[in-house]
Amino acid sequence: MHNQRMQALRKTLPLYLLIAPTVVSLFLFNYIPIYGIIISFQDYSVFKGFWNSDWVGFKHFVYFLNDATFWKVMRNTLILNFYDIIFGFTAPIIFALLVNEIVHRNFKKIVQTISYLPHFLSWVVVSGIFYQILSPANGLVNVVLVEWLGMDSIYFMTQQSMFRGILVFADIWKSVGWSAILYFAVIAGINSSLYEAAWIDGASRFRQVIHITLPHMVPMIVLLLLLKLASIFGIGFERVFLLQNALVYDVSDVISTYVYRIGLEKAQYSLTTAIGLTQSVLGFLMLVGSNKLSKKLTGMGLY
Repeated sequence: MHNQRMQALRKTLPLYLLIAPTVVSLFLFNYIPIYGIIISFQDYSVFKGFWNSDWVGFKHFVYFLNDATFWKVMRNTLILNFYDIIFGFTAPIIFALLVNEIVHRNFKKIVQTISYLPHFLSWVVVSGIFYQILSPANGLVNVVLVEWLGMDSIYFMTQQSMFRGILVFADIWKSVGWSAILYFAVIAGINSSLYEAAWIDGASRFRQVIHITLPHMVPMIVLLLLLKLASIFGIGFERVFLLQNALVYDVSDVISTYVYRIGLEKAQYSLTTAIGLTQSVLGFLMLVGSNKLSKKLTGMGLY
Protein backbone atom coordinates (compact mmCIF):
# COMPACT_ATOMS: atom_id res chain seq x y z
CA MET A 1 0.00 0.00 0.00
CA HIS A 2 2.82 2.35 0.91
CA ASN A 3 4.65 1.56 -2.34
CA GLN A 4 1.50 2.31 -4.37
CA ARG A 5 1.14 5.69 -2.68
CA MET A 6 4.79 6.53 -3.35
CA GLN A 7 4.42 5.56 -7.01
CA ALA A 8 1.27 7.68 -7.34
CA LEU A 9 3.08 10.60 -5.67
CA ARG A 10 6.03 10.30 -8.07
CA LYS A 11 3.61 10.45 -11.01
CA THR A 12 1.63 13.43 -9.76
CA LEU A 13 4.41 15.44 -8.06
CA PRO A 14 5.58 17.12 -11.33
CA LEU A 15 1.99 18.25 -11.96
CA TYR A 16 1.70 19.69 -8.45
CA LEU A 17 5.02 21.50 -8.87
CA LEU A 18 3.85 22.85 -12.22
CA ILE A 19 0.67 24.35 -10.78
CA ALA A 20 2.26 25.50 -7.49
CA PRO A 21 3.44 28.97 -8.71
CA THR A 22 -0.05 29.76 -10.02
CA VAL A 23 -1.69 28.68 -6.76
CA VAL A 24 0.80 30.68 -4.68
CA SER A 25 0.40 33.85 -6.79
CA LEU A 26 -3.39 33.46 -6.73
CA PHE A 27 -3.34 33.17 -2.94
CA LEU A 28 -0.94 36.09 -2.47
CA PHE A 29 -2.56 38.57 -4.83
CA ASN A 30 -6.24 37.52 -4.81
CA TYR A 31 -7.03 36.08 -1.38
CA ILE A 32 -4.72 37.72 1.16
CA PRO A 33 -5.78 41.28 0.11
CA ILE A 34 -9.43 40.37 0.83
CA TYR A 35 -8.97 41.42 4.45
CA GLY A 36 -8.73 44.99 3.15
CA ILE A 37 -12.52 45.13 2.76
CA ILE A 38 -12.74 45.87 6.50
CA ILE A 39 -11.90 49.51 5.75
CA SER A 40 -15.32 49.86 4.11
CA PHE A 41 -16.70 49.69 7.67
CA GLN A 42 -14.18 52.23 9.01
CA ASP A 43 -13.17 55.86 8.67
CA TYR A 44 -9.86 54.61 7.44
CA SER A 45 -6.73 56.63 8.10
CA VAL A 46 -3.37 55.67 6.59
CA PHE A 47 -1.74 56.91 9.79
CA LYS A 48 -3.87 54.77 12.13
CA GLY A 49 -3.84 51.67 9.91
CA PHE A 50 -6.37 48.88 9.51
CA TRP A 51 -6.81 47.96 13.12
CA ASN A 52 -6.78 51.39 14.78
CA SER A 53 -9.07 53.32 12.43
CA ASP A 54 -12.50 54.24 13.78
CA TRP A 55 -15.31 51.77 13.05
CA VAL A 56 -18.43 53.38 11.53
CA GLY A 57 -20.50 50.38 10.46
CA PHE A 58 -22.55 50.93 7.28
CA LYS A 59 -22.00 54.72 7.15
CA HIS A 60 -20.28 54.66 3.75
CA PHE A 61 -22.82 52.25 2.24
CA VAL A 62 -25.67 54.53 3.31
CA TYR A 63 -23.82 57.56 1.93
CA PHE A 64 -23.29 56.30 -1.60
CA LEU A 65 -26.73 54.69 -1.78
CA ASN A 66 -28.21 58.14 -1.09
CA ASP A 67 -25.80 59.94 -3.41
CA ALA A 68 -27.38 61.12 -6.68
CA THR A 69 -23.99 61.05 -8.43
CA PHE A 70 -23.53 57.38 -7.58
CA TRP A 71 -26.86 56.45 -9.14
CA LYS A 72 -25.95 58.42 -12.25
CA VAL A 73 -22.70 56.50 -12.69
CA MET A 74 -24.51 53.22 -11.90
CA ARG A 75 -27.01 54.00 -14.67
CA ASN A 76 -24.20 54.79 -17.11
CA THR A 77 -22.39 51.58 -16.16
CA LEU A 78 -25.46 49.43 -16.76
CA ILE A 79 -26.33 51.17 -20.04
CA LEU A 80 -22.80 50.76 -21.43
CA ASN A 81 -22.73 47.12 -20.37
CA PHE A 82 -26.12 46.59 -21.99
CA TYR A 83 -24.75 48.02 -25.24
CA ASP A 84 -21.64 45.87 -24.89
CA ILE A 85 -23.79 42.75 -24.55
CA ILE A 86 -26.12 43.62 -27.44
CA PHE A 87 -23.39 44.70 -29.86
CA GLY A 88 -19.98 43.82 -28.40
CA PHE A 89 -20.89 40.29 -27.32
CA THR A 90 -22.65 39.36 -30.54
CA ALA A 91 -19.98 40.87 -32.83
CA PRO A 92 -17.40 38.05 -32.31
CA ILE A 93 -20.10 35.43 -32.94
CA ILE A 94 -21.13 37.05 -36.23
CA PHE A 95 -17.49 37.63 -37.18
CA ALA A 96 -16.57 33.97 -36.54
CA LEU A 97 -19.51 32.78 -38.65
CA LEU A 98 -18.62 35.11 -41.52
CA VAL A 99 -14.92 34.22 -41.50
CA ASN A 100 -15.82 30.53 -41.43
CA GLU A 101 -17.64 31.01 -44.75
CA ILE A 102 -14.46 32.22 -46.49
CA VAL A 103 -13.50 29.46 -48.89
CA HIS A 104 -9.91 30.46 -49.64
CA ARG A 105 -7.84 29.13 -46.72
CA ASN A 106 -4.91 31.56 -47.02
CA PHE A 107 -7.21 34.57 -47.23
CA LYS A 108 -9.09 33.29 -44.17
CA LYS A 109 -5.81 33.12 -42.20
CA ILE A 110 -4.91 36.66 -43.27
CA VAL A 111 -8.31 37.98 -42.12
CA GLN A 112 -7.99 36.21 -38.77
CA THR A 113 -4.45 37.47 -38.19
CA ILE A 114 -5.37 41.07 -39.01
CA SER A 115 -8.38 40.90 -36.69
CA TYR A 116 -6.17 39.79 -33.78
CA LEU A 117 -3.73 42.71 -34.05
CA PRO A 118 -5.78 45.48 -32.34
CA HIS A 119 -6.02 43.33 -29.19
CA PHE A 120 -2.30 43.83 -28.60
CA LEU A 121 -2.58 47.63 -28.72
CA SER A 122 -2.97 49.38 -25.38
CA TRP A 123 -6.01 51.58 -24.80
CA VAL A 124 -3.65 54.57 -24.78
CA VAL A 125 -2.80 53.84 -28.42
CA VAL A 126 -6.40 53.00 -29.36
CA SER A 127 -7.74 56.21 -27.80
CA GLY A 128 -5.11 58.21 -29.70
CA ILE A 129 -6.16 56.53 -32.97
CA PHE A 130 -9.83 57.34 -32.41
CA TYR A 131 -9.10 60.94 -31.41
CA GLN A 132 -7.11 61.36 -34.63
CA ILE A 133 -9.72 59.72 -36.87
CA LEU A 134 -12.58 61.70 -35.31
CA SER A 135 -10.73 64.99 -35.02
CA PRO A 136 -12.91 67.94 -36.17
CA ALA A 137 -9.92 69.61 -37.83
CA ASN A 138 -8.24 66.94 -39.95
CA GLY A 139 -9.77 63.64 -38.88
CA LEU A 140 -10.50 61.14 -41.62
CA VAL A 141 -14.24 61.00 -40.90
CA ASN A 142 -14.65 64.78 -40.94
CA VAL A 143 -12.55 65.08 -44.11
CA VAL A 144 -15.05 62.77 -45.82
CA LEU A 145 -18.02 64.67 -44.38
CA VAL A 146 -16.73 68.13 -45.27
CA GLU A 147 -14.76 67.69 -48.49
CA TRP A 148 -16.66 64.83 -50.10
CA LEU A 149 -20.21 65.25 -48.82
CA GLY A 150 -20.26 69.02 -48.22
CA MET A 151 -21.44 68.69 -44.61
CA ASP A 152 -20.28 70.58 -41.52
CA SER A 153 -17.60 69.00 -39.37
CA ILE A 154 -18.81 67.17 -36.28
CA TYR A 155 -17.11 67.23 -32.87
CA PHE A 156 -17.71 63.53 -32.27
CA MET A 157 -15.88 63.22 -28.95
CA THR A 158 -17.93 66.00 -27.36
CA GLN A 159 -21.36 64.79 -28.52
CA GLN A 160 -23.20 63.08 -25.69
CA SER A 161 -25.59 61.40 -28.13
CA MET A 162 -22.67 59.73 -29.94
CA PHE A 163 -20.17 59.06 -27.21
CA ARG A 164 -21.55 55.75 -25.93
CA GLY A 165 -21.63 54.45 -29.50
CA ILE A 166 -17.99 55.44 -29.92
CA LEU A 167 -17.03 53.63 -26.72
CA VAL A 168 -18.79 50.45 -27.82
CA PHE A 169 -17.39 50.61 -31.36
CA ALA A 170 -13.85 51.16 -30.04
CA ASP A 171 -14.14 48.05 -27.87
CA ILE A 172 -15.52 45.99 -30.75
CA TRP A 173 -12.72 47.12 -33.06
CA LYS A 174 -10.09 46.26 -30.47
CA SER A 175 -11.41 42.92 -29.26
CA VAL A 176 -13.64 41.32 -31.89
CA GLY A 177 -10.91 39.19 -33.47
CA TRP A 178 -9.41 38.03 -30.20
CA SER A 179 -12.82 37.29 -28.67
CA ALA A 180 -13.72 35.19 -31.72
CA ILE A 181 -10.82 32.76 -31.13
CA LEU A 182 -12.91 30.51 -28.88
CA TYR A 183 -15.67 30.41 -31.48
CA PHE A 184 -13.13 29.57 -34.19
CA ALA A 185 -11.96 26.67 -32.03
CA VAL A 186 -15.52 25.39 -31.57
CA ILE A 187 -16.25 25.64 -35.31
CA ALA A 188 -12.99 23.84 -36.16
CA GLY A 189 -14.06 20.94 -33.93
CA ILE A 190 -17.37 20.34 -35.72
CA ASN A 191 -17.42 17.06 -37.63
CA SER A 192 -17.22 17.87 -41.35
CA SER A 193 -19.43 14.88 -42.16
CA LEU A 194 -22.38 16.83 -40.72
CA TYR A 195 -21.92 19.53 -43.36
CA GLU A 196 -21.48 16.91 -46.09
CA ALA A 197 -24.70 15.16 -45.08
CA ALA A 198 -26.55 18.47 -44.97
CA TRP A 199 -25.22 19.42 -48.43
CA ILE A 200 -26.34 16.07 -49.85
CA ASP A 201 -29.81 16.70 -48.39
CA GLY A 202 -29.92 20.02 -50.22
CA ALA A 203 -29.30 22.38 -47.27
CA SER A 204 -27.98 25.80 -48.24
CA ARG A 205 -24.98 27.37 -46.48
CA PHE A 206 -27.35 29.52 -44.42
CA ARG A 207 -29.29 26.42 -43.33
CA GLN A 208 -26.04 24.67 -42.40
CA VAL A 209 -25.04 27.61 -40.22
CA ILE A 210 -28.44 27.71 -38.50
CA HIS A 211 -28.80 23.97 -37.91
CA ILE A 212 -25.18 22.81 -37.49
CA THR A 213 -22.73 25.61 -36.68
CA LEU A 214 -24.80 27.66 -34.26
CA PRO A 215 -26.08 24.70 -32.16
CA HIS A 216 -22.47 23.57 -31.63
CA MET A 217 -21.53 27.11 -30.57
CA VAL A 218 -24.34 27.46 -28.02
CA PRO A 219 -22.45 25.96 -25.01
CA MET A 220 -19.55 28.39 -25.53
CA ILE A 221 -21.94 31.31 -26.08
CA VAL A 222 -23.79 30.51 -22.86
CA LEU A 223 -20.54 30.20 -20.90
CA LEU A 224 -19.16 33.54 -22.10
CA LEU A 225 -22.53 35.25 -21.66
CA LEU A 226 -22.71 34.13 -18.03
CA LEU A 227 -19.22 35.50 -17.40
CA LYS A 228 -20.21 38.74 -19.10
CA LEU A 229 -23.34 39.07 -16.97
CA ALA A 230 -21.26 38.52 -13.82
CA SER A 231 -19.32 41.70 -14.62
CA ILE A 232 -22.30 43.80 -15.64
CA PHE A 233 -21.86 46.13 -12.64
CA GLY A 234 -18.31 46.95 -13.70
CA ILE A 235 -16.71 48.13 -16.90
CA GLY A 236 -13.15 48.57 -18.11
CA PHE A 237 -11.57 51.67 -16.60
CA GLU A 238 -8.99 52.43 -19.29
CA ARG A 239 -11.40 52.53 -22.21
CA VAL A 240 -13.75 55.04 -20.60
CA PHE A 241 -11.10 57.10 -18.81
CA LEU A 242 -8.94 57.65 -21.89
CA LEU A 243 -11.78 58.45 -24.30
CA GLN A 244 -14.04 60.55 -22.07
CA ASN A 245 -13.80 64.30 -21.40
CA ALA A 246 -15.63 66.78 -19.18
CA LEU A 247 -18.26 67.54 -21.84
CA VAL A 248 -19.56 63.95 -21.88
CA TYR A 249 -19.35 63.09 -18.16
CA ASP A 250 -23.14 62.86 -17.93
CA VAL A 251 -23.22 59.84 -20.25
CA SER A 252 -19.71 58.40 -19.81
CA ASP A 253 -18.95 58.61 -16.10
CA VAL A 254 -19.09 55.02 -14.79
CA ILE A 255 -18.40 53.39 -11.43
CA SER A 256 -14.72 52.78 -12.14
CA THR A 257 -14.01 56.41 -13.12
CA TYR A 258 -16.13 57.66 -10.20
CA VAL A 259 -14.15 55.47 -7.79
CA TYR A 260 -10.89 56.73 -9.31
CA ARG A 261 -11.83 60.36 -8.68
CA ILE A 262 -13.09 60.02 -5.13
CA GLY A 263 -10.65 57.27 -4.17
CA LEU A 264 -7.29 58.36 -5.54
CA GLU A 265 -7.85 62.07 -6.11
CA LYS A 266 -9.86 62.76 -2.94
CA ALA A 267 -8.39 59.91 -0.83
CA GLN A 268 -11.79 58.58 0.31
CA TYR A 269 -10.54 55.01 0.60
CA SER A 270 -13.31 53.69 2.84
CA LEU A 271 -16.06 54.96 0.56
CA THR A 272 -14.49 53.50 -2.57
CA THR A 273 -13.90 50.16 -0.83
CA ALA A 274 -17.58 50.08 0.17
CA ILE A 275 -18.56 50.71 -3.46
CA GLY A 276 -16.18 48.00 -4.66
CA LEU A 277 -17.55 45.50 -2.13
CA THR A 278 -21.11 46.26 -3.23
CA GLN A 279 -20.08 45.79 -6.87
CA SER A 280 -18.56 42.40 -6.07
CA VAL A 281 -21.60 41.20 -4.13
CA LEU A 282 -24.00 42.32 -6.88
CA GLY A 283 -21.81 40.67 -9.53
CA PHE A 284 -21.75 37.41 -7.55
CA LEU A 285 -25.53 37.45 -7.12
CA MET A 286 -25.93 38.20 -10.83
CA LEU A 287 -23.69 35.26 -11.71
CA VAL A 288 -25.56 32.84 -9.45
CA GLY A 289 -28.97 34.03 -10.65
CA SER A 290 -28.08 33.97 -14.36
CA ASN A 291 -26.46 30.55 -13.97
CA LYS A 292 -29.64 29.13 -12.40
CA LEU A 293 -31.79 30.73 -15.10
CA SER A 294 -29.52 29.36 -17.82
CA LYS A 295 -29.67 25.83 -16.41
CA LYS A 296 -33.44 26.06 -16.19
CA LEU A 297 -33.90 27.35 -19.75
CA THR A 298 -31.06 25.61 -21.63
CA GLY A 299 -29.81 22.92 -19.25
CA MET A 300 -26.30 24.47 -19.35
CA GLY A 301 -24.40 26.53 -16.82
CA LEU A 302 -21.01 27.23 -15.28
CA TYR A 303 -21.53 24.67 -12.51
